Amino acid sequence: MSVRDLIPWSRNNGNQVPSLFRDGDRDPFLSLHREVNRLFDDVFRSFDSRLPSFGRRFSFGEGWPSVEISDNEKEIKVTAEVPGLEEKDIEVLLDDGVLTLKGEKRSETEDKDRQFSERFYGRFERRIPLGVEVQEDKVDARFKNGVLTVTLPKSEKAQSQVKRIAIRS
Repeated sequence: MSVRDLIPWSRNNGNQVPSLFRDGDRDPFLSLHREVNRLFDDVFRSFDSRLPSFGRRFSFGEGWPSVEISDNEKEIKVTAEVPGLEEKDIEVLLDDGVLTLKGEKRSETEDKDRQFSERFYGRFERRIPLGVEVQEDKVDARFKNGVLTVTLPKSEKAQSQVKRIAIRS
């Protein structure tokens, strides 16, 4: 076998002219269709794998529950959205400078009764490193309307370590 046998030559009119297209790519619409499909595949492949999609179960992992963290000179406030849960379903722990939110969202119906569902069920655990010393005995957690708010007062040492830096132009 020679190298010439490996090159896709067109045998039209007896001339050996190299073909730039495979046989299926001669149709410009088919080529456009393949290119558009490839672009859509690239776009959807770039989405975060944690997003729920039809046909697969969503697992609670990092990123749920959604939290908002605010920090000022005196305290850190962590607000977590946990819709569909009650106070008894959530556990708040503080250990070695890490705030942990744990819980479980249970289904109200059995799987055999469910035809279709976009709701999410299961256990979750979210760990939030605080980075400063807090007064553990004064930590306050409140739950209202599916929103958990944890207020963590900073220790005197942590408050005194805040240093303002002047900005020059």
